[in-house]
Amino acid sequence: MKAKKAAYGKPQRLKFPAEQAANPWLAYAFDAYYHADVGVAKGIQQEEHNGRKLACAKGCSNCCKSHTTIPIFPLELLGLYWYVTKIMPADTRTRLKPQLSNHVAGTPCPFLLEGACSVHPMRPLACRHFNVFGKTCAEGEDAFYTRREDVLTPLKFHQDAAYAAMLPFHGMVTPEQKQAAMQQSYVQQQARVLQEIDWAHLAARIDT
Repeated sequence: MKAKKAAYGKPQRLKFPAEQAANPWLAYAFDAYYHADVGVAKGIQQEEHNGRKLACAKGCSNCCKSHTTIPIFPLELLGLYWYVTKIMPADTRTRLKPQLSNHVAGTPCPFLLEGACSVHPMRPLACRHFNVFGKTCAEGEDAFYTRREDVLTPLKFHQDAAYAAMLPFHGMVTPEQKQAAMQQSYVQQQARVLQEIDWAHLAARIDT
């Protein structure tokens, strides 16, 4: 019997060796995202074993339009600046610039370009963790509030590992420092709302 293909592919850690050598902080972001992706893959697999079907799929961007309180951490913000200015294809960057310049809080995510995430490899933890089962979100729906039972609950071990991977970016490298920071939810306290950031600053960086 042919094995059923998993809805969520096998996670792969992002690899940009030259960029990482020049920007050591990238390793913290790549590690954090890998830990998150592993946890999400395991969580989805567990739900699939219980007969659930993942509704999220390429081409669906409803949550990118309706979620206006997506948190973003300092390391993630720096990662988006890096990805847009250094890695994103030039033609995509050109098409994205007007959206960044003119973005207004409360409108769809500024990185949603023609119905797809233009920064998908570097999308924030909040986006990685949000997965819905059963049926796709209706337009304007936030399933976390309308049908919480259909929203994946991140596996705490992997979610914590993702946060812990970010701590060296904040100068916390010893086991004692990391333990204290995790107990105090230090990383979570640094969050800003993605929608409320002035993305025109990033647009201006595209010129240079």
